Amino acid sequence: MAEVVSPVPGAGRREPGEVGRARGPPVADPGAALSPQGEIIEGCRLPVLRRNQDNEDEWPLAEILSVKDISGRKLFYVHYIDFNKRLDEWVTHERLDLKKIQFPKKEAKTPTKNGLPGSRPGSPEREVKRKVDVVSPATPVPSETAPASVFPQNGSARRAVAAQPGRKRKSNCLGTDEDSQDSSDGIPSAPRMTGSLVSDRSHDDIVTRMKNIECIELGRHRLKPWYFSPYPQELTTLPVLYLCEFCLKYGRSLKCLQRHLTKCDLRHPPGNEIYRKGTISFFEIDGRKNKSYSQNLCLLAKCFLDHKTLYYDTDPFLFYVMTEYDSKGFHIVGYFSKEKESTEDYNVACILTLPPYQRRGYGKLLIEFSYELSKVEGKTGTPEKPLSDLGLLSYRSYWSQTILEILMGLKSESGERPQITINEISEITSIKKEDVISTLQYLNLINYYKGQYILTLSEDIVDGHERAMLKRLLRIDSKCLHFTPKDWSKRGKW
Repeated sequence: MAEVVSPVPGAGRREPGEVGRARGPPVADPGAALSPQGEIIEGCRLPVLRRNQDNEDEWPLAEILSVKDISGRKLFYVHYIDFNKRLDEWVTHERLDLKKIQFPKKEAKTPTKNGLPGSRPGSPEREVKRKVDVVSPATPVPSETAPASVFPQNGSARRAVAAQPGRKRKSNCLGTDEDSQDSSDGIPSAPRMTGSLVSDRSHDDIVTRMKNIECIELGRHRLKPWYFSPYPQELTTLPVLYLCEFCLKYGRSLKCLQRHLTKCDLRHPPGNEIYRKGTISFFEIDGRKNKSYSQNLCLLAKCFLDHKTLYYDTDPFLFYVMTEYDSKGFHIVGYFSKEKESTEDYNVACILTLPPYQRRGYGKLLIEFSYELSKVEGKTGTPEKPLSDLGLLSYRSYWSQTILEILMGLKSESGERPQITINEISEITSIKKEDVISTLQYLNLINYYKGQYILTLSEDIVDGHERAMLKRLLRIDSKCLHFTPKDWSKRGKW
C-alpha cells in the first residue's frame, strides 16, 4: 500500500521554531498581508520555508489548513502543494512569506453534495480533474495467448516499434504511473465501497486532512504518524500514545501500558502461525474471530495510509501479520489484509511495512507472500486500487523482478529462440494478466517485429536486474508455508 519502500519518511521536516534566518524570499512584516478580517485564515496559499532532502532551504507553495494559538503564539498547519501529505506540519509565523499570500476566492454559494454543505473553504484555483488513461500508439499490447519470442539485445539502445494499425488495446492494462497519495487528480468517479480500508476522497474534510496523533510508542520504537487516524478524540492531545506491541491496545500513559503488560498474555499476534523461516513468521488472523486486534491494527495502519478510510467491520477480512522473533516475543513488522471472498481477484486489500522496517526488503517479502498464497489457492491476484505512491513503487519493483526472473530463466529448444505467452507468465507467477502486460510496457520490453511480438532484453535491463537480485536477500521459502485455503463461499457466515 504498500513497501511501502520509501525515501526517508519525513525528510526535511522541522519542528516549529527550528528555522532561523535562511536564504530565500525575505520574510514579510507580520502586518504586511492580512485578510480583510485582519488575520491569516484557513485556505490561504503562500510560500513556506522548509528544508529538503539535500538539507537545503526552499520555499514551496503551501496551503494553510488550520491555525491555532498556544500561549499567545500562533502556529499554522500547512500542506505543501504537490508534496505528499506526510510532510504536512505545524510552522511558526517566521516561516511564512506573506508578500506572496493568496487568499481564498469568495464563492457565491457553498458547494453542496447530496444536499450537504461543503466542509472546507475554497482554495485559490482549486480544481478537481479526472485523469483520462491514454494508451500511447507506439506501445503494442500482445495477445494473452500468442507466444512472444525473447530476444537478447546488445547495448542499451532500444527502438520502439509501433503496433499494427487497427489492433485493439486494453486501456485498463496501463500501470498507474502517476498514482500518488497526494494527488487529488486520482479521485475515482465511483469509489469502490469494499475493502478493509476504503478510499473515498469526496468526503475529505479539514479534520481528516490533518495529522491528529503526535507520536506513537510501539515496543522499542517511537513512530511519527504520517496521516490522520480516527483514534478516540481524548487521545489526540497526548504527546505520546502508547501501544502494546502484541495486542495493539492503546493507552494514555506509560503507567497504563505497564499495568496492561502485567495482564496481557500475548507474545505474538492472535491467530495461526502459517509460516516460519529463521526469525520471520507470518500469522493468519480472522477479522471476525479476533475483531479487537483487527480493529486496533487498522487504526495503527491508518496512521501511515492516506488513500484509505477505516472500516470497523473487519468480519469479511483476513489479516496476515509479519513478525520478527527475539527472546521477548514476535514483534510486528508489517501486514496485509485481503477479502475472504473477492469478486475482482484482489489478493491484497491493504499492505503496510511499519516505518522502522522500511527500506530493508520487508515490503517485497509481504508482496511475495501474498502471491505465494495465491499460488496455493490456484488463483491469480492483484492488489486493490488505488495504490499509495510507495505501494506502487514496491509492486512495480516486485512485478519487474519476478517477470524478468522468469524471462531470463527460459531455455531455448533446438537452437530456436525461447517463447512464452502472457498467460503462461501469469500462471507461473500468479500475477494477474493486466499487471503482467502493464509491467512489460513499463519496462519497454514489448516490440512488434516481422509479424510477431518479441520481448527484447537489453544489457542494461539484464545488468540492472542482476544487481537488484543480489541485494534482495529476503525471500519466501514455499516449503516453510503451512497453509490450507478455505472455501468461504460455502460458509453461511464467516
